[in-house]
Amino acid sequence: MKKYEFLYIVDASLSDEEKEKAIANVTSIVSACGGTCEEPDKWGVRKYAYPINYKQEGFYVLMNFEADDAAPKAITSKLNISKNIVRHMIVAR
Repeated sequence: MKKYEFLYIVDASLSDEEKEKAIANVTSIVSACGGTCEEPDKWGVRKYAYPINYKQEGFYVLMNFEADDAAPKAITSKLNISKNIVRHMIVAR
């Protein structure tokens, strides 16, 4: 099992309840792909370097997890169809 660092941006226009649901959904996706997650580190709303979908800010979340080599690809394919996750990036630690 490898260790990964996972940074993703949740749409800032969502309510606090919807943001928590989106974070829980991402955690469940990682778990379903065979990963073990640490507690997400919620950075809060931050300004983008450039506009994304005509928006200027997003809610950043950082999460560390352990999983097999195939998990990041499976997680990425599931998050690409999510409408609440604006961007995401998974890197090996």
